[in-house]
Parts: sequence; C-alpha cells; structure tokens
Amino acid sequence: MIEIIPKKSSCSCAKILFVIITKSQPFTKEEIEKLKEVFDSYIKTVIDVEKKICSSGMDKHFEGEKILLNQGSNQSKIWGGGIDLYTQEIDFNSLINIRPNDNNSSNEIQNSDIRKLYEELTKFFFKEIYG
Repeated sequence: MIEIIPKKSSCSCAKILFVIITKSQPFTKEEIEKLKEVFDSYIKTVIDVEKKICSSGMDKHFEGEKILLNQGSNQSKIWGGGIDLYTQEIDFNSLINIRPNDNNSSNEIQNSDIRKLYEELTKFFFKEIYG
C-alpha cells in the first residue's frame, strides 16, 4: 500500500508543501527526490519494524507515526530516525522513540536488535541510495 499525503510545513518561516510517502516497497529515485523537499540533505523516517512499512518525508516524526497507527501498526513496533543524504549515515533519533513502557527512555533506539533491524529496513527502503 502506498499512501501519499501532501502537507504544509509547520515551520512558520516557510510555507512549503511536502509529501509524506508510506509504503512497504523500496522508494524510487523520483519518490526520494520528493522526500528530500523538506530538509534537502536529510529524510526523516518512521518504520514499523514488524510489518515492514516505512513512512518518510514528514516535517515531524509524529506525523509518520500517526499514519502507521491509523493503518493498524502497534505502537511498540514503530521507531523513528532518518538519513543524512550527504554522509549516508542512518540515525536512530526521534522523540517518538521515548517510550519507557518499551524499555526505551531515550530519543535514541536503545535496543541493539531493534537498531539493527531499523538500519536493515532503512537500507531496504532506500536501496536507491545504499545499493
């Protein structure tokens, strides 16, 4: 399933439109270009690590989290991070990751198994970048 949602930036300094794309298949080059429109060199990602669905391109991670929850994802399986497009570094940093009930008291994904799975899924969804 692909869900494309046009959004207006919440930043008061600019009124740009951007697109959130949610899907279970890798993003195309064209989709990645659209996802870059918010930050140019960085793409925010939210992934359901159980259902293997990625929501990307949002201004705030909670927007992708909301989409996945509305599609039936389990909160404890949704994690946030992003990709630095210049360095190709994957990060595991998002406010949606702060969940003490899931043994994650930080904005970083603390569980090494979940981090590894999140990284693998990010490389799958963005294989146009990671080859």
